[in-house]
Amino acid sequence: MNDLVIVGAGQSAAQCIMTLKRNGFEKPIILIGEENHLPYQRPPLSKDFLSEEVGLERVYMKSQDFYDQNNVTVNKSTSVLTIEREDKTISLSDGKILSYQNLVLATGSRVRRLKVKGSDLNNIHYLRTIDNSDAIKEGFKRDKKIVIIGAGYIGLEVAAVAVKKRMKVTVIEMANRVMNRTVDPIISGHFDELHRENGVEIILNSTLEKFEGEKDVEAVVCKGGAKIEADLVVVGVGIQPNQEVAESAGLKCSNGILVDEFCRTEDPHIFACGDCTNHPNFHLNKNIRLESVHNALEQAKTVALSLLGKPEKYDQVPWFWSDQYDQRLQIVGISGDHDEIVTRGSLKSGSFMLFYLKEGELIAADSINNPKDFLISKKLVANKLKISSDVLSDQSVDLKELIK
Repeated sequence: MNDLVIVGAGQSAAQCIMTLKRNGFEKPIILIGEENHLPYQRPPLSKDFLSEEVGLERVYMKSQDFYDQNNVTVNKSTSVLTIEREDKTISLSDGKILSYQNLVLATGSRVRRLKVKGSDLNNIHYLRTIDNSDAIKEGFKRDKKIVIIGAGYIGLEVAAVAVKKRMKVTVIEMANRVMNRTVDPIISGHFDELHRENGVEIILNSTLEKFEGEKDVEAVVCKGGAKIEADLVVVGVGIQPNQEVAESAGLKCSNGILVDEFCRTEDPHIFACGDCTNHPNFHLNKNIRLESVHNALEQAKTVALSLLGKPEKYDQVPWFWSDQYDQRLQIVGISGDHDEIVTRGSLKSGSFMLFYLKEGELIAADSINNPKDFLISKKLVANKLKISSDVLSDQSVDLKELIK
C-alpha cells in the first residue's frame, strides 16, 4: 500500500510536499496531475509569464530534480476517476488502480465556461493553465482587437498586458463597476480610471448575448445590440471548485470539499487543501471557500503537519493581490461587512490605503503601492485592533506603534 497519494499538482500540492520533506517525511509520495506540467504558480499566467517577462522555469514551483531526489513520483496527464474509501484505492484515467494509506485532495478549481451562441469559435480563450496562457500569447499582436469578458482580477490583468502589446482592448462587465465582487467602489473607481487612461474601453452594465464569426471569432454581441469587433476573446467570469471526485466518494461537499480546522475531511485518511476546500475561518466566524494563493499554501502546510502527527489549527487572515500596470493592489481581510471606511494617504498620489472597520474594530485593509504599511496592516487585522479612525488616517502615526 502506498503511504501517501496527492491528487492535484498545483501550488498547494507542491507546498504540501515541500513542508513534509522539510519536516523529515521520508516515505515515498505519489503525485497525480491532469496537466503535462510539474506543479507551478498560477499568478504569473496573467502577468509576467503572459507578457513574456519570465519563462517557464520561473513558473514551476520546483524542478524535476527536486521530486526525483525526494522520492516523489509525478504522474502527469492523469486524472482520478473514482475514490473507493473502504478499500483505500483510487482508479486513474490510464487504467491503473492505486492504494493509499493517506490521501490528499488538492484538486483546485476550474474556470466557469460560457454557454452562449458561438462560444465554440476559435480564438475564444479562458485562462487557468500554462497552455491557456501560451495560447493567448499567440494572439497578442500589435493593433489586433482583444475583447475581455469580465472585469475581475484576471480580466483586468490580461487587459494591462494586452495594452503593453499595443492591442486595442475592450473589457465587458455585466456589473456596474470593475472588480465588484472583491473591492470597495473607491478601489474600483481607481482601477477603472487607470485602465481608461491607458486606452482600454470598459463597457459596464452589459451582458453578453453571443459571439459571431465563421471559424474564428469576429465580433462580440451584447444584449441591447452593442457589437464589438474582435480578433481574440479572453473570458474571465470566475472559477468553481473541483469537488466532483470527492462528492462521488461520499465526502461532504458544499461549494467545496468540507474540511475542519486541520484540513481533515470526514474520512480520517483523506485531507484536502486549496481552492477546492470549504473550511472554517475563525476571523469571520463562518465557513468559507477562498480562491487565494495564500490560502492554498497555508492550508497545504496544515495538511502536512496533520500527516506528520503535529496538527496545528489553520487560523489565517485571508489576503490577496493583483498587479496591473505599475499598480499593486494588496488586500487583507474580507471587507464586505464594514460600517466605516478610513482613507490613509492621497488617492491622486497613486499610493494609499483604505481601512475597513466594524464597530471600531479593524476587519480589512486595501493597499495601493504601499507594501510596507500593508505588511503591518496584516498584523493589525489579525489582532482585531480597536482603533480610532483619526489615528488610522494620520500619516504621521507609525502603524508599527499600533501592534500589540
